Amino acid sequence: MKIALVVPGGVDRSGTHKVIPCLLWLIERLAATDEVHVFALRQEDKPASWSLLGAHVHNAGSRPRRLRALAALVAEHRRAPFDVVHAWWAGGPGAVAALFKSITWVPMVLTLPGGDVVGHRDIGYGGQLSWRSRAWIRLALRASDRIVVPSRSTQEQTRGFGVQSTRIPLGVALDRWALAAPRRRGPGDTLRLIHVANLNRVKDQPTLLAAMRVLKDRGLNFRLDIIGLDTLNGATQRHAAELDLDSHVQFRGFMTHAETRKWVEAADIMVVSSRHETVPLVAVEAAIAGVPTVGTAVGIIADWSPGATRAVPVGNAEELANAIAELAADEQHRLSLAMAAQALAAAEDADATAEQTRALYATLSASGQEHVR
Repeated sequence: MKIALVVPGGVDRSGTHKVIPCLLWLIERLAATDEVHVFALRQEDKPASWSLLGAHVHNAGSRPRRLRALAALVAEHRRAPFDVVHAWWAGGPGAVAALFKSITWVPMVLTLPGGDVVGHRDIGYGGQLSWRSRAWIRLALRASDRIVVPSRSTQEQTRGFGVQSTRIPLGVALDRWALAAPRRRGPGDTLRLIHVANLNRVKDQPTLLAAMRVLKDRGLNFRLDIIGLDTLNGATQRHAAELDLDSHVQFRGFMTHAETRKWVEAADIMVVSSRHETVPLVAVEAAIAGVPTVGTAVGIIADWSPGATRAVPVGNAEELANAIAELAADEQHRLSLAMAAQALAAAEDADATAEQTRALYATLSASGQEHVR
């Protein structure tokens, strides 16, 4: 099978920086048995191509990126036809795939791993904020033969948007991110919290820090390590200082995916404060590493609550602090959440993601061939 993946980026030639790990894991597994071409809109500033994990990467680079990516898709299709085109995100990649389908009638899959169907004006996040973005997204949604989302809560959200979708989880590659048994926390040990996310508006670190201030005021012995790229020019660090959290909160900056592992495995609780997520993968990775998640009711955090995560309302610092404090006081419950989450995450690993994705491709490819005949 010849597969075209259209992505905004996340496929840097280094394989470690500016990458989307779950996307790399899928590419690696698909390329093991099929011919995979990845068309990236803006991985690098200039047009280029390279090999990555057995796939061929075509980077559009300079503007007009959509047209450049479309031209590269059509040229490669003429060399040897694609069986399926799969776009990740609707506004850019999905629009390119939709235009490609209109020319070639190659079956199209669209994965919605981000904020295509939301619009949070107060933080400037989501695909529904401008008429131009909404137009591109509508084009992609209408052209898709199958729309894929990674969680049940996202299915409900897209259903409210008038979109029927198929759930295929974004699983963790257990050969790259191995299972680890949940670790018991000793009596009196400092509660080790971790937050792995870039510092930006949608991750809502102000709510996270407000929750930490509540915990400090209650006298809880804790430490929070924050790992992620700062896109807000130090605003989050300054806010932490204003809340007098310097002795409890440490900003560790950007780390590669592999470098975060020891920090996650050493933690007692992963904390997620996002306004919007479709997964988030850090909660799945924490589960594999034996660490439970407390977070806002987004993506699989909502899906797995209350048996395998603790979900709280978005933007509610008091409830976030309460959930953390409850787990800090009940070690058996913390461990039971960790074990339940790990069982769920291990059952839907990266191999399962690739298997379900490949099966979807095969179904659509067969129907596409029937359409051509």
